[in-house]
Amino acid sequence: MGNFKLTLDRIEGGNAVLLLRDEESIKLNIPLFLLPSGSKEGDIFDISIVRDDQETEAAKERVSALLEKLKNKNQGK
Repeated sequence: MGNFKLTLDRIEGGNAVLLLRDEESIKLNIPLFLLPSGSKEGDIFDISIVRDDQETEAAKERVSALLEKLKNKNQGK
């Protein structure tokens, strides 16, 4: 389930409190600036969450390279 319908319940300061449509006891707090301009209480949003396998793999490779660099640096001392 990577697609969700949420209702903008309220705005608290710079945060939006969204409720999952099917289970309104589940809240999601996000910065208000992430919502479309002009969003207001009662608006319904369709949100998708998709894993980015390519970006995940690239991040793993960057971290691995940094760890290897640190490991080699520490062995040189």
